[in-house]
Amino acid sequence: MSRLASFLLIMFLLSPLPALALTSNWQRDGSVDARLISGLEGVGLKKIIPLALEIKMEPGWHTYWRSPGAAGLPPRLDWTNSETADGNLRGATIFYPAPKRYSDQGLETIGYQSHVIFPIDAELRQAGHAVNIEVTVNLLACSTLCVPKTFDITLKVPSDAAIEGPEADLINPVRAAIPGADEDRAGLSLTNITNGGRSLAFDIAAHNPINEADIFIESNPEIPFSAPKIRLSPDKLTATLIVKPQDIKQDLGALTGTPLMLTIVDEGHALETPVSLPPLEGTPTQDGPPLSLRMALLLAIAGGFILNLMPCVLPVLSLKILGVIGHGGGTAAIVRRSFVTTAAGILFSFVMLAAMTIALKKLGLTIGWGVQFQQPGFLIAVILVLTFFAANMWGLFEIGLPTVIADRLSHHHPKMAGDFATGALATLLATPCSAPFLGTAITFALAAGTAREIFGIFIALGFGMSLPYIAIAAIPELATSLPKPGAWMQRLRILLGIALALTALWLLWVLSAQIEQRYAHTIMFCMIGVVALLGLHATGFARRMAIYGVAGFSVLAIGLAFTGPPPKPAKVEALWQVFDEATIADDVAGGHTVFVDITADWCLTCKVNKKFVLSDNDINQRLLHGNVIPMQGDWTTPDPKITNFLHKFSRFGIPFNVVYGPGAPDGITLPELLSRDAVMQALDRAAKPEGGR
Repeated sequence: MSRLASFLLIMFLLSPLPALALTSNWQRDGSVDARLISGLEGVGLKKIIPLALEIKMEPGWHTYWRSPGAAGLPPRLDWTNSETADGNLRGATIFYPAPKRYSDQGLETIGYQSHVIFPIDAELRQAGHAVNIEVTVNLLACSTLCVPKTFDITLKVPSDAAIEGPEADLINPVRAAIPGADEDRAGLSLTNITNGGRSLAFDIAAHNPINEADIFIESNPEIPFSAPKIRLSPDKLTATLIVKPQDIKQDLGALTGTPLMLTIVDEGHALETPVSLPPLEGTPTQDGPPLSLRMALLLAIAGGFILNLMPCVLPVLSLKILGVIGHGGGTAAIVRRSFVTTAAGILFSFVMLAAMTIALKKLGLTIGWGVQFQQPGFLIAVILVLTFFAANMWGLFEIGLPTVIADRLSHHHPKMAGDFATGALATLLATPCSAPFLGTAITFALAAGTAREIFGIFIALGFGMSLPYIAIAAIPELATSLPKPGAWMQRLRILLGIALALTALWLLWVLSAQIEQRYAHTIMFCMIGVVALLGLHATGFARRMAIYGVAGFSVLAIGLAFTGPPPKPAKVEALWQVFDEATIADDVAGGHTVFVDITADWCLTCKVNKKFVLSDNDINQRLLHGNVIPMQGDWTTPDPKITNFLHKFSRFGIPFNVVYGPGAPDGITLPELLSRDAVMQALDRAAKPEGGR
């Protein structure tokens, strides 16, 4: 070898070698390629390693941001195989670059076209040790069609020195541009928010002239917004972005205080900042007045009146019937006192419900219409109350109130205490129902109501429910003209007592889905014990009724032991899939119609809908064979996912039914009381491919 050749070889060996790129192999799935890259050549002593997921798509294809808009799904990364001792990964955080808005056949979606890099912070279990990445990436890529993509990617970052590799040049600029709260770095600032009830106005300022500003709003419950209208100042350094909910009926004034995450972008600049929805203000951008308190009160009165006709109140129909018949041949003055007292019991109970609602709201707890039936303690109390009422019907004892109240009432009429308790029980058992008009009024009170408004709405509900009693008090001839009570009344009391006992047993069946079976049996034996103890002091007919009651409860206790509790929330009937909100957008993107039914064992209106509408042969055939995915959510016990889903539609009670489809990606809500025509029309409308891909 010549001296020159030797010299060149030595110089080559001594010269610094270029850094080697540390990347996974490209994975290809149709029109999409994906790989994982590392910004460092080794982990060194670092606890967090900068990685990135790089996605390349053919022209015309796009994927989605973390909040995809009217359709789509965000990327999902499963790191389970890496979160082991060998993998040395404790966890990973993905960051989303500023997205863009796309309009496709009437749907507004949010995401990325052609090429996108998602920076990732990979946290190690042990610094100084290599990390072995095995990640499964699920993407939804869309062009004229949407196609799910799955990539299984592996990458090893060795325990070498933590020096930057060539891929750092790809990762670092993207990471630096990730939307953040630093207004100076973003070059943008949010100066004011105005809530116009039907729209929001965001005032922004910029270091450089504003050209193509956009704003993306994330909220819980989710409120889909349309693209903003932009009002630029003459110097283009300030602008107002006006956005409206896609649901034109959405009342933003009712959502005061709702947390929002804003992402404001403009030509390479991006600001991300959390805010709370401010109180309602009158502005020129408001499209129309929100629901007024006066209208909400009128709806509450109407909804309260309709509660008397709802199946939830049927268990206490026996008390109403007996109350009216018991006054046959009586005097007008006694009828007035009795029915005014029952109305007072209803109003008093609604005031107590309002007070408890306000207390729960101030504590930040979940509130809703009928949610107390999700609580075992409440059910146990109602079961025992109904047992006492049944025993009263059988003549085992007389119902009394606390001494202070009972003495005052009994001074005027010995049966007024029972009348008052009848009104209270009617209210108690009415609360699982969501009657027409009631849902709107309750939403007004629970979503944004002050203490004054909540009390006003609940008192109006109580007034509406007590109207039949007030009517009889005003026209006592409706009761006094009935036949006089006689021996036949005793037989009627037996039947009505059995109706109340069966109601208590139904609630026990609901309770058995929430607690262990042995505890449900304990409550059953308490019911038996109550009737048996009261029967010890009874004589004649009442004693015989106590024996029959104990025997009947005992037989039913044995039956409950063999039949078991109702299905748990995770299980649904063969026709239905378990409710999963996360899959709805994907199902709709695939051309399916999704029918969602939120129900509960304690919701009698839900049972009526099921019996008379959802069991209809034509509807069943449509759900089974009409490209429809029926989903059922069980709210018998508390379920935050279902609660949040209801709140997205400003609903606080059930039954609740909504239909999604290519023609209704945001859902079509159905009335509380279903009808065959309403269901079929919603399915037809949702199935139309007006907004389909």
